[in-house]
Amino acid sequence: MTSIRTDLLNLEPGLFGLGKGRSNRDFTKEASWGKNKFNNAFPVSLSCYMASKSLKPVYLLLDANAQIKHEKIEFDTLFGLNPLSPDLFFSFETDFTPYRTIVTGKFPRTDLVTLNKSIGNMCLHSLEVKLTALPDNSTYKLPEAQYGCEIVVRPTTIVYLALGIAYKFKDAPERLLNYLDSSSVRRELTWWNVENIIGFVLDLASEIDQILISNLCLQEPFVLQPVWKTKGRTAKLNDNCLDAFVWSDFAFTRLFFNAAREALTRKQEVDRHARSVIWMSRMLLDFALEGRIPHADIIKTLSYNAQTDKAFALNGASTNQYMACAELTNPRIKKDEIRNIVLGGGQNFLSPERRFDAALLSNPELFS
Repeated sequence: MTSIRTDLLNLEPGLFGLGKGRSNRDFTKEASWGKNKFNNAFPVSLSCYMASKSLKPVYLLLDANAQIKHEKIEFDTLFGLNPLSPDLFFSFETDFTPYRTIVTGKFPRTDLVTLNKSIGNMCLHSLEVKLTALPDNSTYKLPEAQYGCEIVVRPTTIVYLALGIAYKFKDAPERLLNYLDSSSVRRELTWWNVENIIGFVLDLASEIDQILISNLCLQEPFVLQPVWKTKGRTAKLNDNCLDAFVWSDFAFTRLFFNAAREALTRKQEVDRHARSVIWMSRMLLDFALEGRIPHADIIKTLSYNAQTDKAFALNGASTNQYMACAELTNPRIKKDEIRNIVLGGGQNFLSPERRFDAALLSNPELFS
């Protein structure tokens, strides 16, 4: 006979830590469980659950050699308050209002903004959220220690990355000119021309590296990246299947800076990684000179005849070098704990994509 969890019989659909009055979504309603909404809400719920178990996420930071190092970070630090505090409010897909003063044009939204309800809904932190599968197609045949996650980055992520770094210099934007070349040639004539700008990409990356390395104490959480681990590339969850990683804003630059450098050693062209370096550099330079960032104009003008629906993507074979650790190989949250995170039958509100190839992979007995 099937056992029934009596503690959940009278529970409304919901996510752990995201009950009524805790966010701008009502998870008792099916409308709050759409694919994109679930993909940034579940990571927050997982974080609240891990905090309740006194587990800390892996924190990826930039060190003085421009390399990635691992530490642990309190969820209190990540969100700005204890994740279970009644004063903490999670606002999904909204704008981080402190940045409005340094933006020209329409202000983009970020995945998550945390607020302190006890202080007039004061903005605490803004975070990009990326729920990623482990392993991806580039690593599922490798040993588990070499599994990696694909990370897909939107242009808005580059905008918020530049805004966050610029905001640290809001009281003295001219300080950035100590690192950035402000010549009129660099500013006006070379940016839009591929043949000209290609020769500057490595210099641009080096200039921003100097900003970051000289101000390491200013780096702060930027991306919340939970991983969910499956058995190979099937849809079957691994017994140890969930964990959380956090990238600092400075550390996150390694994903596209290093990829751009590597690509430029093979071929002189502006690929998506190099273009992201250019976008970020131009945004910081405009802020240094004008005190504001015209992000939409920069992205539109400096498209280099490529689509701007995404900034770049990096596969798991590339991200593993930064994320490899015990928590990636053996995530700390077990699959049978998911029932403590997704509550009250909320899973019945989910509407995943129905892909025939996924169905075939998840039912190998069909070919026995």
